[in-house]
Amino acid sequence: MTTHLAITDVSALDNHRLRVELETLLEDAVNSGASVGYHAPLEPHWRRAFWDGVAAQLSGGAHRLLIARGTEGELLGSVQLALCTKPNGAHRAEVQKLLVFTRHRRNGVARRLMAAVEETARLLGRSLLVLDTLKGDRGEPFYEATGWRRAGLIPGYTVEADGAFHDTVLFYKTL
Repeated sequence: MTTHLAITDVSALDNHRLRVELETLLEDAVNSGASVGYHAPLEPHWRRAFWDGVAAQLSGGAHRLLIARGTEGELLGSVQLALCTKPNGAHRAEVQKLLVFTRHRRNGVARRLMAAVEETARLLGRSLLVLDTLKGDRGEPFYEATGWRRAGLIPGYTVEADGAFHDTVLFYKTL
């Protein structure tokens, strides 16, 4: 269990070092089989395009990026929170792209990031969170173990690297 880590809410991706770390994190996640919208091997232009998109969302104010750093300052992982901006959805947000470096998995980093993103949502007045994960992926039992409730399944939601359609599982959590 990683006990010494700091979680920071990042408001902009204008720091070159952080940007390189995040691109490497995404590449590590995709190349280790994470279903986050890309197939391995992840090409450099996709790493940049993904984080360019996140940077644009952050500048719009309805998106949050939390990062976890270890005691030596190394990036361990990240998670995002997309805030609903519609009047009828001001109470909800979507947790997106929980990423932890392969070498730091199974040490409590993901649990700490999820606790932090839930607390961030609470502080922002959000009482309902949603997320999705690939059926059968390691995320599915993780979310169940951390108090998330299964809402349903969408068949054939993604086309994975094997060319086959795969289902996604929807989860929610009331704060």
